[in-house]
Amino acid sequence: MNEPQEPRESAGESVATPTFSETLAAAARKAGIGQVTPGETPTAASLVRAIGGIRGLVESVLPGLAFLVIYTFSGLLLPSVIAPLAVSVVFIVVRAITRSPVMPAIAGFIGVALSAILALTTGKAEDNFLPGLIINSISIVVLLASVIARWPLIGIIAGLLTGDAIGWRADKAKFRIVTVATWCWVGLFALRLGVQGPLYLSGQPELLASTKLIMGVPLYAGMLWVTWLLVRTAFGHVRPASRASA
Repeated sequence: MNEPQEPRESAGESVATPTFSETLAAAARKAGIGQVTPGETPTAASLVRAIGGIRGLVESVLPGLAFLVIYTFSGLLLPSVIAPLAVSVVFIVVRAITRSPVMPAIAGFIGVALSAILALTTGKAEDNFLPGLIINSISIVVLLASVIARWPLIGIIAGLLTGDAIGWRADKAKFRIVTVATWCWVGLFALRLGVQGPLYLSGQPELLASTKLIMGVPLYAGMLWVTWLLVRTAFGHVRPASRASA
């Protein structure tokens, strides 16, 4: 009589619904800054891991490079936007064959497809880069809003990673450092807009493609490194919660 109840109890115990805080922490651990525990010293390997590894680096750079090369030598819009789409499809297929997570490649394909559709619809090659400019603008707004609300986004992420979800706001040193780190990211996106915006308005797709490659992964990786160093000075003494709660 008692035996049928035991499996039900164990099954109930094995299915634990994560709390909202745990869900946010899991999302933070998947972000670039989450690839290094705030108490650790950043390394080249951790930096590569944060940008998605070698595969993630290739998937980020190759579609844009394909557009740049084809449009520079041909000046034709259609093949210049179709080539990145084909490359993105190849990435999805390779991930599916190797049984790797396909969502990053699918997300990349959607972004490339939206850019291609927009450029083909308007007939302007520079519109291929308009979604990226919009994303940079939205990022600035979100980051600035978090600073104005006195919940700097970098502080929220670092707090979730270290298990100090709220307490960091009461620590003046931590609050100051994560605010500076958040402003650094505002500066990154503002720099991209400041350089690429005029190129878009003046209709220079080749220079847009070049600057997007240069100001893409390299600047992103560099800013991650700076952010880790800043966060480490404030949160290094806090026992990371990511491993314990996983």
